[in-house]
Amino acid sequence: MTAPITQDVMTIPRKLPEGGKTNLVGLTRDAMRDALLAIGTPEKQAKMRVGQIWQWIYQWGVRDFDAMTNLSKAYRAELAEHFSIDVPKLVSKNVSADGTRKYLVRIAGGHEVEVVYIPEADRGTLCISSQVGCTLTCSFCHTGTQKLVRNLTAGEIIGQVMLARDDLGEWPEKGAPKNETRLLSNIVLMGMGEPLYNFENVRDAMKIAMDAEGIQLSRRRITLSTSGVVPEIARTAEEIGCLLAVSFHATTDETRNKLVPINKRWNIEELLGALRDYPRLSNSERITFEYVMLKGVNDSDADARRLVKLIQGIPAKINLIPFNEWPGSPYERSDWERIEKFADIVHKAGYASPIRTPRGEDIMAACGQLKSATERARKSRKEIAAETGL
Repeated sequence: MTAPITQDVMTIPRKLPEGGKTNLVGLTRDAMRDALLAIGTPEKQAKMRVGQIWQWIYQWGVRDFDAMTNLSKAYRAELAEHFSIDVPKLVSKNVSADGTRKYLVRIAGGHEVEVVYIPEADRGTLCISSQVGCTLTCSFCHTGTQKLVRNLTAGEIIGQVMLARDDLGEWPEKGAPKNETRLLSNIVLMGMGEPLYNFENVRDAMKIAMDAEGIQLSRRRITLSTSGVVPEIARTAEEIGCLLAVSFHATTDETRNKLVPINKRWNIEELLGALRDYPRLSNSERITFEYVMLKGVNDSDADARRLVKLIQGIPAKINLIPFNEWPGSPYERSDWERIEKFADIVHKAGYASPIRTPRGEDIMAACGQLKSATERARKSRKEIAAETGL
């Protein structure tokens, strides 16, 4: 297995400052078992107790130990003495004219991240964050203008899902008939941060989301988006197995180096080499190539033809994203006719090429627009243009 990619990024410990209690949210089953054993839970009972607590927290959304009625009163009191059940705090919620909801949530240390819920006719997708800020500085992305502060813990990542379910009123009551209709049916790791630079915490959170006695989302309902951390791609297939999306955005190294600077470390050839094995390793159907449409930068017919040639042999779809403008951006959205022409070339080459409908633009919730409200100091258009060389 490839050695993990490391950064000088802090992740806070699981113990919270107030009272020194350990937050159970985000612990793996094994870690929760160890925590229960540490407070004196008999070893023969530990697995059963984990299962009971797990269901209360993740299946029914319970945050109060006193409500866990299949545990004795004395044991509930002992749990409350040593543990907490904490999710990020909702600071504000904005609702777009199209129904998109943007949550500003506060985590330990007073930091804030943004989470977006997108309702559609056949699904409800939650876009969650994996880091406070981002280290990648993609020049077209508003989040990339915010410096990286720290990784989110597994609890802070899955806590975003739990917070959204709170807001949607989607926790079932214990003993109620199973409801197959979900308001929150899909998760995309496409918010703030690069998920593969926070691999272990992302993995543990998604294992909770997929757990059959927890939130119960299929791995095919979870999509992880990476800018191309090549050494972690195979590991994602083996240890998470979710669907994969790649922020591609350019068909030459020269252009991708400017748009997605991580390309200077792992270029297009290396990235595509890692992607060719992903569907086989993860048993996924296909990889999604995300391609933001930037006027006069990456939207020519020649770009479209190069793109289909580059991905030849990879089961894929190309998700074309009209650029979502933000204050200070040096780019403009491609004209609609140009986007349609690009899509037509890709489609005729045999690849699905949907054009993503911009959602939540009026509340700065669209793709590439996320940036926590406490970090709104923006670079000027001239500064960003100078950095990218465009």
